[in-house]
Amino acid sequence: MEVLYPHCAGLDVHKDMVVACLRHTVEGAIKREIRTVKTTTKALLDLSEWLASEGCTHIVMEATGVYWKPVWHILGDGDFALVLANAAHVKNVPGRKTDVNDATWLADLLAHGLVRGSFVPDAQTQEMRGLLRTRKQLVRERASHVQRMQKTLEDANIKLDSVITDIMGISGRAMVEALIVGETNPDRLAALADRRIRAPAEELREALRGRVTKHHRFLLRLHLQQIDTLTAAVAEIDQEVDANVEPFRAAITILITMPGVSDLSARTIMAEIGTDMSRFPTEGHLISWAGLCPRNDESAGKRRSNRMRKGAPG
Repeated sequence: MEVLYPHCAGLDVHKDMVVACLRHTVEGAIKREIRTVKTTTKALLDLSEWLASEGCTHIVMEATGVYWKPVWHILGDGDFALVLANAAHVKNVPGRKTDVNDATWLADLLAHGLVRGSFVPDAQTQEMRGLLRTRKQLVRERASHVQRMQKTLEDANIKLDSVITDIMGISGRAMVEALIVGETNPDRLAALADRRIRAPAEELREALRGRVTKHHRFLLRLHLQQIDTLTAAVAEIDQEVDANVEPFRAAITILITMPGVSDLSARTIMAEIGTDMSRFPTEGHLISWAGLCPRNDESAGKRRSNRMRKGAPG
């Protein structure tokens, strides 16, 4: 098989160490050198210098959690062509699983051009992606605390979520805060409702007639504090996104003209795919990368599976 990259390297990346296999092909003869280094910054810089001194031109590593990222960033400062391989596409031969074999296998695949590189966005896109993925996680955590608050109210037989849409709205929050400080009179609690609340006054009073104990008030206060903390964190992330969104502004302006795409949705899309569409030869490649098209798994005329794969983790 033709050798495309005679001087290349395969890296098996772990949390605390990297196994590197440097592969040279000279006049048909293959020479390999194996080194194991730590993942500290100094050790990775030494690895980069060693590979450069040996004339290595191409480096491949697997996408293993987040451990590949610092290795990628440091080696990316050199003159190497980096390739990030999907672990599912470069499985080793069964029964021969060691770190050295993995690194050697990756180097051999790369030398013959048999590794299809994964999409790695530029630094600005990665930063935006990190912010918006963190935002999504914080919003989920906030929603979880709201649900636990609803559960606590239900345990106290307060049917607040049955009469108002959002217990964290103006009216709901005022009532919850009153319950926390010890107010139990349904009339006084119902009087805190905003005039836009559509529920009849009598129905609202009955929904607020419960048995709120000291334990319930403690849990309500705890969840409300967590909700406020998460809300402040989300607002801080939004400010940081606003301060760094300029490179994506033109693309976002185009995206929000599509029905159903809000400003936040457009920013999230840009954070995931970036603005360089040359990475995707066709729209079909982009749809496939996002995991939005069915699988093509057919054998002997039988379709075995066409379920869609999972998208990128949030």
